[in-house]
Amino acid sequence: MNWSSAVAEDRLVVSLPRRWSHVQGVLDRARLAAALFEHGEGELLVAAAVLHDVGYAPDLAHSGFHPLDGARYLRKLDASERLCALVAHHSCAYREAELRGLSAELAEWADEQTPLRDALWWADMTTSPDGVTVPFERRIGEIQERYGPDDLVTFFIRQAKPELGVAVERTEERLRAAGIDFE
Repeated sequence: MNWSSAVAEDRLVVSLPRRWSHVQGVLDRARLAAALFEHGEGELLVAAAVLHDVGYAPDLAHSGFHPLDGARYLRKLDASERLCALVAHHSCAYREAELRGLSAELAEWADEQTPLRDALWWADMTTSPDGVTVPFERRIGEIQERYGPDDLVTFFIRQAKPELGVAVERTEERLRAAGIDFE
């Protein structure tokens, strides 16, 4: 097991088993998409996928905003700044940070806005909480249903949906062009 998987498993498998299932599904999707990138880039995508939700771990949830908490934890572990940034900005996190008043804190890391970043968003936004591959629209609906109509996360996901959808579409176009079966 590599470093990133060991860290994520240590933090999530016991305390948040359903979250761990989701992470495993995102990891599987990222492994598919890793073929789009050179070896080191693909490894970075896989590491970001397995670590993207580490900030949900109860002992790491200091701000209550898991992308930020995860990135800060990874920084303490001397993870690369790029890995920290991918975790910090996964799945359009800047929009939720705005709603939570945490934009300045999230700005510690830049959102790289690259095909690799898109692939991470795609992996997350096409994986259910139980780790099953689902269509993007179903994932968005599931998030809204899980949090309820008045929750900040529901408002965030409605705001982020167009941007997330474009990242998903770009990644799926790249996967089709490469002849990679992802469905």
